[in-house]
Amino acid sequence: MDFIEHLKSSVDIVAVIGDYVRLRHIGSGPRYMGLCPFHSEKTPSFSVHSGHQFYKCFGCNAGGDVIRFIMEIERFTFWEAVKYLAERNGIPLPKRNDLADDEARRRSRLLEIHDLAAQHFSRSLAGSPGAEARAYLSRRGVRPETAGEFALGYAERSGQSVVSLLQRNGFSAEEMEQSGLVLRRNDGSGFYDRFRNRLIFPIHSESGKVIAFGGRALDAGDEPKYLNSPETALYRKGDLLYNLNRARKAIQQENFAVLVEGYMDVIGVFAAGIHNVVATCGTALTPTQVMALRRHAPELVVNFDPDKAGRTATERSIDVLLNERMQVRVLELPDGVDPDEYILHNSAEAYADLLKNHARRYFHWLADRTRSKFDLRTPEGRVATFQFLLPQIQKMPDRIERLQVVDDVAEYLKIDAGIVRDEFRRAAADRREPRPIAVPPSPFKPHERHLLRALLDLPESRAELAPRLHGHPSLHGLVSAPIIHTMLGLIDAGEPLTYASVEARLSDEDKNRLALLIHDSEESADDITIEQARAALARLEADERKASLAELKERIKAAERSGDAQEALRLAAEIRACRGDS
Repeated sequence: MDFIEHLKSSVDIVAVIGDYVRLRHIGSGPRYMGLCPFHSEKTPSFSVHSGHQFYKCFGCNAGGDVIRFIMEIERFTFWEAVKYLAERNGIPLPKRNDLADDEARRRSRLLEIHDLAAQHFSRSLAGSPGAEARAYLSRRGVRPETAGEFALGYAERSGQSVVSLLQRNGFSAEEMEQSGLVLRRNDGSGFYDRFRNRLIFPIHSESGKVIAFGGRALDAGDEPKYLNSPETALYRKGDLLYNLNRARKAIQQENFAVLVEGYMDVIGVFAAGIHNVVATCGTALTPTQVMALRRHAPELVVNFDPDKAGRTATERSIDVLLNERMQVRVLELPDGVDPDEYILHNSAEAYADLLKNHARRYFHWLADRTRSKFDLRTPEGRVATFQFLLPQIQKMPDRIERLQVVDDVAEYLKIDAGIVRDEFRRAAADRREPRPIAVPPSPFKPHERHLLRALLDLPESRAELAPRLHGHPSLHGLVSAPIIHTMLGLIDAGEPLTYASVEARLSDEDKNRLALLIHDSEESADDITIEQARAALARLEADERKASLAELKERIKAAERSGDAQEALRLAAEIRACRGDS
């Protein structure tokens, strides 16, 4: 067994995918279902098979093994995915790095740079240069152990410490520039650090690798207040949520996430024991980020700063969240404070109580927002408010909840409920509900499924089934014929017959059919038995006899019509022989 096969057989695909997708066990078999991480969907169409270690989405057609999943979800090269899975599972990598390609080596060097820089910033925070940054953290109520947990650091004033660090470690000028951590001087005389005299927040990928940094200015008037790494081969800011690598398990357990504005808010809330908290990385919320959250839980509490900018950002975020069919609540803290400030001046318990009991459904928050937009004392203002709210109500994923909100709107605006409902129905007529994607029906007859599953899942059945299937005339008419012939070819060649080895040799159409075989809920419920396989083969042979008899009967009729009595008698004898008559 080569290293790649050893790796795939040693890794539990359900455990790996379960870190990224909230999976639900289906029945007592090996199947799990969840929302696809590769496209937006309302009804789960993403299936994982623990026995064959494969995943398949019947909505967007994504599918593959555990390496393919990590490549797609983390945007890794093949070698990076292999390395990540091996390290995650304590499997030693081959000494020779023959599998690494140029792109993987380039990204690996960038990861090394970020890891070195993170350690350097951390040491600077703990040493004498970091005294000012430590004082700032103390004023914000961040304990040293919390700073350590988030690997916070300090970028020195000189603007040369990272440049020197990378040069000492043998990184080229091109690699240094590609990292985004250093900038070339305009006169071409050398490089200087991007981050200078700033508190540093390492930004991690969902798998926990440092791929970027955020830096908060410590000098008054130093702009921008927050500076982030530029986009690189490792980092796309619109795809990533700060702290999701730590928060994802808690989000799944709590069944909701808390979205705050900044790094310090995340750290304050997390340190208070509320671990299901994330933030964007200095950008407006994007559909990609929402999809990443929805993989783990269907609900989100937005707790942005209660100033004008924060409220505008909340309103924009609600629109994105509803488009991605998230359930949304909004929490505004009293006295105009940030989440970490509220916790510092009150308590973690007080903040947790607000999250639980005072985060309102987004509709009520939006309705209150309209008071600053329209004059609700006038009929025109109330109508304008209704027209503002209606599109947002239409995006609510639950039909019953939408109808309830319509009555709330009528009461809030002091408008006749019948009129509001009529307007709502007219708008609803144009609303196209996304159609749930169901797993397509199996294209195989029952005895086909049994034969396929026996060959795939019962190695002990192959010696008995393969010789009888070779050249069997009835195979020609089966949908499964290309799959069975591929399996027989592997058996004849003495090669391993696994789901992966069969799937790799099929057309795209037959790959989908094979996926339907192993992700079929009925067939996955029970293990296949040799008795079922024998019965399926007997059925196949019976079908062949039936087809042969039907053909002989047609030929007899043709012989009789042409007056060829001798041929008709001969064919009748063949029928008796086919039936086994004496």
